[in-house]
Amino acid sequence: MPSLSRFEKTMPVNWIALTVFVICFAGVTILGFASANWRKGDLDLIHEWGLGGGTFGTLITWFLIGGDIYTAYTFIAIPALAFGAGAIAFFAVPYTTLIYPITFVVFPRMWSVCRRHGYITAADFVRGRFGNRWLALAVAVTGLVATMPYIALQLVGLEVVIAGLGLPTTGVLSELPLLIAFVILAAFTYTSGLRAPASIAVVKDVMVYIVIFAAIGVVIYRFGGFGPIFEAVPAAKLVLATPPAGSTGAYTTYATLAFGSAAALFMYPHALTAILSSSTRDVIRRNSALLPAYSLVLAFLTLLGFMAIKMGVGSNPLYTDLFKRYSNTFAVPALFLDIFPSWFAGFAFAAIGIGALVPAAIMSIAAANLWTRNIHLEFINPRATPQQEAKMAKLVSLVVKLGALYFVVGLEKDFVITLQLLGGVWIIQTLPAVLIGLYTRWFNSWALLVGWAVGMGFGTYAVAQTGFKNATYTLSIFGTQVPAFAAVYALIANIAVAVVLTLVFNMAARPERRDATVAADYV
Repeated sequence: MPSLSRFEKTMPVNWIALTVFVICFAGVTILGFASANWRKGDLDLIHEWGLGGGTFGTLITWFLIGGDIYTAYTFIAIPALAFGAGAIAFFAVPYTTLIYPITFVVFPRMWSVCRRHGYITAADFVRGRFGNRWLALAVAVTGLVATMPYIALQLVGLEVVIAGLGLPTTGVLSELPLLIAFVILAAFTYTSGLRAPASIAVVKDVMVYIVIFAAIGVVIYRFGGFGPIFEAVPAAKLVLATPPAGSTGAYTTYATLAFGSAAALFMYPHALTAILSSSTRDVIRRNSALLPAYSLVLAFLTLLGFMAIKMGVGSNPLYTDLFKRYSNTFAVPALFLDIFPSWFAGFAFAAIGIGALVPAAIMSIAAANLWTRNIHLEFINPRATPQQEAKMAKLVSLVVKLGALYFVVGLEKDFVITLQLLGGVWIIQTLPAVLIGLYTRWFNSWALLVGWAVGMGFGTYAVAQTGFKNATYTLSIFGTQVPAFAAVYALIANIAVAVVLTLVFNMAARPERRDATVAADYV
């Protein structure tokens, strides 16, 4: 560990790290604005602005999806969970492994039908597939509500990094860096659309790979391998706790977290936006084969939490106030300050900070697409021209980011985290209409809408039972206590209601036949 004198020289503001951080940020800002001229298209059309014209090849799509999924908050929160709770944090590794076979099979179908009909959101597809504007509205509203706190969490991740640079964490000045980042994000998203995060994602991911493998290399050099790291971790954190009698304990929690997170991931609007920006179906398939490389990085990323335990960052008096303010989320910045020289710590912080801009930009674009296509165009101004549609999307993207900024500045961080926790429970409730709807039109659209409402209600109730502290809910099944990810239980209830009501509605009246798509659209 560096000597105390080093920190005395660089604290409270680490000027070397801050300089590197600012230079990196300035570089990606210039790149973001320049992206408007990359793969030139008419950015006054929502398809060009919000989907990059659907022209991205394998490499750009790989970086874009990676930048979309592996966010600044992932970089902060997953190691923080390992630092505080231990082995349960590794659920993130199997969950990302599970999602890619699903992506390989499912999303080429989604891409095909959306490209054929000009759909740019999941709600567009649901509207065409089931002919029910209210079901499409439910999907759109769920996407918007789930996305807003997700954007806010990217700014929370950025805020933690800014604190690690030694900048003020309280008072008016503490919000200034976030305001500057917001202005930068809003400006290049408005002018360049999806092209901006697509180009920046390449830089961000290269930086992330460099930082992760540098951290691993430093640890191996300093300690001679991973053995001493695991020896420093309390035994209770190294493995999942053995379930007590009459309960499945952490085992079902871990499994359902992995499965539920995988099922929910590409239901998020921003994930689908990245998918639909691909130029061909084969680009999606190739990316499904290549994206597991990110799972390897995620495994190493999770290990950073154990490395922070080994370094004893939680007991370092220099970080006491920051740990009080940010809890375990400060573990990664503290680790980087301990193991890297100041200039490289600045580079690492910039990687995380840029990792906030990329997904926040994609998320705001996806949310703007939802509002414009499935609320404004459907219910408010059906006669809007393509140019008016694109202008509305651009303006809404600014409003969404402003709302996310309010979440961070105006609300308690715990409340933002609770909303994002609920967002994961909520977004999975769109799966029957979107994902299952890709394969069958058997479900009655009103039954799906009632199932969605039941899933939303039960999922919210389940999380509320924990005091909005976590998303685990316990059911007693044949006398055995089975804790699980609340989203999975809510999804089961959702599908069960939709199946039963579809049978009832189909017996009471002729089955629905409204469907703008045909079988040939999916291949």
